[in-house]
Amino acid sequence: MAADDVLLEIQDLRTHFLLDDGVVCAVDGVDLRVRKGETLAIVGESGCGKSVMARSILRLVDPPGHIEGGRITLHREGGPVELVGADRRLLRQVRWRDIAMVFQEPMASLSLVHTIGSQIVEAVRLHENVGKAAARKRAIEMLDRVGIPMPQRRVDAYPFELSGGMRQRAMIAMALSCRPSLLIADEPTTALDVTTQAQILELLRDLQADFGMAIMLITHDLGVAAQVADSMAVMYLGRVVEYGAAEQVLAAPRHPYTRALLRSMPRLGRASRTRLTAIKGMVPPPYARPDGCPFHPRCDSVVAGKCDVVLPRRVPMADREVSCLLYEEEA
Repeated sequence: MAADDVLLEIQDLRTHFLLDDGVVCAVDGVDLRVRKGETLAIVGESGCGKSVMARSILRLVDPPGHIEGGRITLHREGGPVELVGADRRLLRQVRWRDIAMVFQEPMASLSLVHTIGSQIVEAVRLHENVGKAAARKRAIEMLDRVGIPMPQRRVDAYPFELSGGMRQRAMIAMALSCRPSLLIADEPTTALDVTTQAQILELLRDLQADFGMAIMLITHDLGVAAQVADSMAVMYLGRVVEYGAAEQVLAAPRHPYTRALLRSMPRLGRASRTRLTAIKGMVPPPYARPDGCPFHPRCDSVVAGKCDVVLPRRVPMADREVSCLLYEEEA
């Protein structure tokens, strides 16, 4: 990967929550790179730290959570900027103008007492020196661009007057109103029906081609990731266990957790009475993280006396990076 091709670089990111019962290491040493114009899918079970990692990029982690350490470097015009130690002024410049985020539930992200148009207008005027009329025109254009019918009327609608799919489109319109370089989409299709899911994914692909932006797509659905992703990072208990080109990771997974995720997916052509292969065990509770490899209590390839003692490091391979002791000697 060329150095000038990297848009966002995350190094050893650690985000912790200091609670009365102990410390929750929601993100525990994540290393990732997002290239310009690519779609990076972050996949894994619920509770593996995907959303907290994404919120950490924009410093949107609420107390008692905080970034314990690491670096988040945004490479933008004018030179790279470090986001972990950035002040409020710099963060305000970066949010929405350089990096925008579409949240999982629009009703929890949009103001219910302000119209859709007024919220988009506010985002535009915060980052660009334009008047109300120009900003409103931009809002109508963006609503039309994301496929909302009658945008001249919908611009004055409240979120509760729109359907779930239209609210998600409005959230995408707001996120793209300032033409960001990176769009973080946190489970953008989870609460939608299958037909609307397909429409939203198609919309994101079209907008990416039009704006030339990169997308970080957070999802637990490997089918969605396979459909749109160029690169894929598999997370488990706050760590990236496998990272590489999406096609290669899905075709020949190397980490036992990635293989287990793929085995648990339903497939066309499988006999109707064939049971899905579930991943054994449960995700460990946050206050009882296992020693050694976090996945070893559920792993079919565990090596006693090794996997339960030694924390695996990231092993660079020919076509990907894998955090597994099975490949350290091979590397």
